[in-house]
Parts: sequence; C-alpha cells; structure tokens
Amino acid sequence: MSGPDTSSPFVRETFEGAQELASRHDTSPEELGREVGSVLRLPESYGGVDVSDIDIERPDDETMIINMGPQHPSTHGVLRLMMELDGETILRTKPIIGYLHTGMEKTAEQLTYQQGSTNVTRMDYLSPLNNELVFSLATEKLLGIELPPRAVWIRMLLSELQRMSSHLMWLATNGMDLGSTTMMIFGFRERELVLGFFEKTTGLRMNHNFIRPGGTAADLPDGWEDDVEVILDNVTSRLSDYDALLTGQPIFHERVEGTGTLSAEEALALSATGPILRSTGVAWDLRRTMPYLAYDDVDFDVIIGTYGDNFDRYAIRINEIRESVRILWQVLDKMPSGDYRVQDKKVTPPPRARIDESMEALIHHFKIFTEGFKVPEGEVYVAIESPRGELGCYMVSDGSSKPFRMHIRAPSFVNLQSLPVMMHGGLVADAVATISSVDPVMGEVDR
Repeated sequence: MSGPDTSSPFVRETFEGAQELASRHDTSPEELGREVGSVLRLPESYGGVDVSDIDIERPDDETMIINMGPQHPSTHGVLRLMMELDGETILRTKPIIGYLHTGMEKTAEQLTYQQGSTNVTRMDYLSPLNNELVFSLATEKLLGIELPPRAVWIRMLLSELQRMSSHLMWLATNGMDLGSTTMMIFGFRERELVLGFFEKTTGLRMNHNFIRPGGTAADLPDGWEDDVEVILDNVTSRLSDYDALLTGQPIFHERVEGTGTLSAEEALALSATGPILRSTGVAWDLRRTMPYLAYDDVDFDVIIGTYGDNFDRYAIRINEIRESVRILWQVLDKMPSGDYRVQDKKVTPPPRARIDESMEALIHHFKIFTEGFKVPEGEVYVAIESPRGELGCYMVSDGSSKPFRMHIRAPSFVNLQSLPVMMHGGLVADAVATISSVDPVMGEVDR
C-alpha cells in the first residue's frame, strides 16, 4: 500500500505509515472491507473476503480524504480521524492514535507495587480511582490477601462516585459537542460536588493514589455521610433538569436518534463493552455478570438500549447516574466499621505515630517505601466495570517487588474500533456526536 508523496519535509514528518487511510486505488479489497465495516472478524480458516457489495471501483477523484484532529475539541483528546467523504457522506473512517505516548505499562516495570497506583491513576484521567482499583485488585490476587469489609465498601463508594463524576463530565462535553453550552455548565456544576468530596477524602481532585494494594491510604473523613447525602440529593434533583434540557428536546433528538448505529453482533465482534455494548441490547455489566467488591450485596439495574444509536448511549449514561445514586444510598446504610486496610506488616506500613515510638516501625516503614513488598510469582487478570467498559489488568510477577509485566485492557482503546462501523454512511455533521458517544479518554488509549 502506497501512501502520500513524502518528498515534502512537512509530509514526511507527519506521515503515520500504514496506520493512515490510503486512497481506494492503493487499498486492497480485504482492507477496504474492514474499513467500511463489512468485515469485522475473520477466523484463521477463512479463505477470503466477500467484497461484492463494496464500491471498490469508485474513482478517487470523486471522493476526498480529510483529517479530523488530533488538535480538535470534538475528538476528546489527541485522537486523529482520517475520513473519506463523498460530499457530506462518510464512506470510510480510520482512527489514528499514538500522539500521547505515555508508556505507562512499561513504566510499571520500574515501579514497586507500592508505587504503582501513582502511575496507573493517570491513564483514564476522568476515572482515576477505577484505575487504582483494578491495579490493586490484581496485586491483591497475586498476594492472596483478603481485605477487611470496610476497605471493600469504601472502594465501592469511591468507585460509584467516580462513575457518577465521569458520566456527568460526559453529559457536559456531549452537550457542548451538540451545541448546548447550558449542559456544559450543568455537568461541570454537579461534577464539582463530587470532586470536592474527593479532595476532602484523598487530598486531591484527580490522580489520587488513594486506593492502594491492601486497602486505602486513609479512612473516610468525619462527616462523610452528610457530604455524600448532599451530593446524592443535588444530583437526583438536577437530573430532571437534564431531562428537560435534552431528553425531550426536538433538536437534540434530530442529532442523536438513528445516528451512529451499531448492532449487537457488530459490538460483540469488535469486543466493545460498557455503554456501547449495552446500547445494542446486550446486558453485560461486570458488576452484575462477574461481581467484584460487594456489588452482589446491593440492588441495581443494568441499563440497556434497543437501537445502538447515539440516543441510546446518552440514555444509558444518564440512567446509570441514577443507578449509581441508588447504589450509593445502600452503601451509606451498609458501610461497616473496622479497618480500612489489611493489618499485614509485609504489605501495610505502620501508623505514622508509631514511627516516632518504635525503631521496628521505622525500619518497617523505610523498607516498604524504599524496597517495596515482594509479591509471589504468578500471573493474573482482573477486570472491573469502568464508566467506559471493561477495564482489565493483566499482571505477571517474578517474585520481586516490581511487576515483571503489566498490560491494561483499556476500554477506550478497544471501543475506538467501533467508530468506522458507526460512522459509515453517516454525515460529517453526525461524526461529532458519534465520537462523543464513544466517550474515549486518550490517556488510556496511548497508555
């Protein structure tokens, strides 16, 4: 496959090679079939691709290839999309990634398990506590330790508040993408309540390093119940404002109903998870299907759609906020007392006050924060339901205090595969709404 003329130094410096979208003349029928979504997954035994319904012979001078991003507010980060257009109709789309270059999986090999949360928390920067959670669960599974009940419920409290915060952020940015500055203000206003509670609890609004292997960094602050109740009461009352502003709004309906459609078969073939998969009618939510923490002890519904379009994905997220509110009321009622972390001296540092009283405690504290704790040899995969879908952590230990290998199954990365299928045959005006409906966070795509 040949690319653009790279004789120009400007083209040479920006050319992404085979990752870029080539002209139809330079694209094989098999590749073209994948790009227009006719071919999603091929078994190894399959001999060829049926391309009879693909317009391969269309002259290149009838179409136009354009760039959208990577510097574009509607791509939700440094995402670049190359689109082939016939007038205003999108024929092909190719996501091009790699502009962020965070390298967090390789960085994890140089950090102890104790330090690991400071690294992974920055991947999905709209859901940092879930990143810390999946890393900690994987480490704890290798260690073979069981957490105190209070630590489990504190993690669930923070995880659901984080889901609510992330979905509020999505409602804000999706509203802005579709021209609703009011929804942008509303979403940030309610999210600010959650971030304020996070700051009071963890000391930071984002990138907390609060959920750590063995439990949490500290207990919940005094008066946390009242703070959470204020958040839940405010969010519940203001969700009706969102409904009035968007759900029944005729212009909003025109923009999102029937656009960016995806079938259940396509979503499953593309390994999509989260609201994208559930919008097609598949009730797959790891909190229900593969329960972790204490999700099997609370009642909530898995919200699904019917048509797999942009409206379904909107409706799922706004209703998942309601379900998170429902879960959080139960967490308030059932929060147990006790320790917020395991009392295993090999994993947990001593209380700060003990360091001034005991030489053993001082040595113990020093060794954990300099050398780290050793984790038995083995490999493990743990997955949780982040606001964007299945967030998984595959970890290999060689018996040292640092992971030998770590790989994150990032939902934003996998879900981006669905964009070419969703956008095929749609209009450029619908592209912004469809990209937003995926809710990609490029920090975990280019991890």
